[in-house]
Amino acid sequence: MDAVLTKAQGPVFSSGHDLKELTSAQGRDYHTSVFQTCSEVMTLIHNVPVPVIAMVNGIATAAGCQLVASCDIAVASNKSTFATPGVNVGLFCSTPGVAIGRAVPRKVAMEMLFTGRPITAQEALLHGLVSKVVSEEHLEEETLGIARKVCESSRPVVALGKAAFQRQMAQGRDAAYATATTVMVDNLALCDGQEGIRAFIEKRRPVWTNSNEKAHD
Repeated sequence: MDAVLTKAQGPVFSSGHDLKELTSAQGRDYHTSVFQTCSEVMTLIHNVPVPVIAMVNGIATAAGCQLVASCDIAVASNKSTFATPGVNVGLFCSTPGVAIGRAVPRKVAMEMLFTGRPITAQEALLHGLVSKVVSEEHLEEETLGIARKVCESSRPVVALGKAAFQRQMAQGRDAAYATATTVMVDNLALCDGQEGIRAFIEKRRPVWTNSNEKAHD
């Protein structure tokens, strides 16, 4: 597997949790389980060793907006909208705020969380919630094009790079550079790292092993 693509049929990409599951009748333990499971899914998106790409064509609210924010790449149609409307029904979108607050500027996240008002696809692009906005008729073509481009690269190189990016983003500058330096050296030790360099020098396409085999220690 080289990439994961998440999409939906119909006018709603994801509207988040089913509020009928969140009444007092289900109880605190059940509510805890619901939000823990959702958090585990979002964490898995970060930890899975391949890029996760969202193809959004419609409404993404609450945990649905959280899902978009958690994905590595998100391509949206110009008809898409994004919101965290929980505050309007008495349930602040605290868990969506974790991903959204790491994807967009703080004041943009706070406005979304405090007001529940939706933002347009273009606003989402401006603030960094999505990677690209295209017309609805070009959405699948554009998203699949990105996925195919990702799949042209070496799997272990992409996996190494994704893990390093996520790790250094949680660190201070100096620690992040130390992490990235170590990863660059580890990357060069991979057979695919050396193959890519040879292919560039020899002006040919690389032939990836797609394995973690080492070229040197």
